[in-house]
Amino acid sequence: MAVTLYAEFTARPGRADEVETLLQGLVAQVRTEPGNARFDAYRVRGDGDRFFVFEEYADEDAFAAHISAPYGGPFNAALGELIIEDGSQLTFLERAAEPD
Repeated sequence: MAVTLYAEFTARPGRADEVETLLQGLVAQVRTEPGNARFDAYRVRGDGDRFFVFEEYADEDAFAAHISAPYGGPFNAALGELIIEDGSQLTFLERAAEPD
């Protein structure tokens, strides 16, 4: 079963462009992961300090591989210095109604 989630976080005042630059590198790396189906980063319209990252992986194994990727730790350490929250806030999703 696919793993779908989103991450949210807020840049510290004056640090949003640094967060976006950091995310650009991560997006490029994650999209090359074999089990990654989608990894899109957004700034929230009307609040450029807020970020939203939508992620989808083929299955639990693909998500586990993503979590253990060597670039994840350095990214999260750098991000932690730039955002208000104590790390990105993750919300896991389950597919709801599908048309027949």
